[in-house]
Amino acid sequence: MITEKLQNAINEQITAEMWSSNLYLAMSFYMEKEGYNGMACWLKKQASEEKAHACEMASYIIKRGGKAKLDKIDVVPNDFGTPLEVFEQVYEHECRVSKMIDTLVDVAAAEKDKATQDFLWGFVREQVEEEATAAGIVDMMKKAGINGIFFVDVKLGERK
Repeated sequence: MITEKLQNAINEQITAEMWSSNLYLAMSFYMEKEGYNGMACWLKKQASEEKAHACEMASYIIKRGGKAKLDKIDVVPNDFGTPLEVFEQVYEHECRVSKMIDTLVDVAAAEKDKATQDFLWGFVREQVEEEATAAGIVDMMKKAGINGIFFVDVKLGERK
């Protein structure tokens, strides 16, 4: 059985994951409008991944006998700047998400819930990849420069 404190903390993360999904979807719409269809595609897939994280966390709470809840999701921005600025924001956001997941692991440890710690470590490992991927895209954009941005757009459109 999951404790109420841990259930509430994970439910907060579910809402945060849904906010992240909306953020990436808004970024996708913005990039598509700007003519960067590959980046828009990458961001749409990222939005779907964040929603899947929320669903995975909700299922986990339910399996542990708790109640999964989705709270009000705050409005996301809709204007983001240049492609480089968009992906710098993606990187910064992934770093914030990493800190939130780390805090959840700390709550699970304080509650002496080893099963939840184990579950959350999967997200800790995934965040290492998410940060590295976003940082890599930022680096690729910086190296490509303004003249190579469409190469980056095509490359990001190849995401499976």
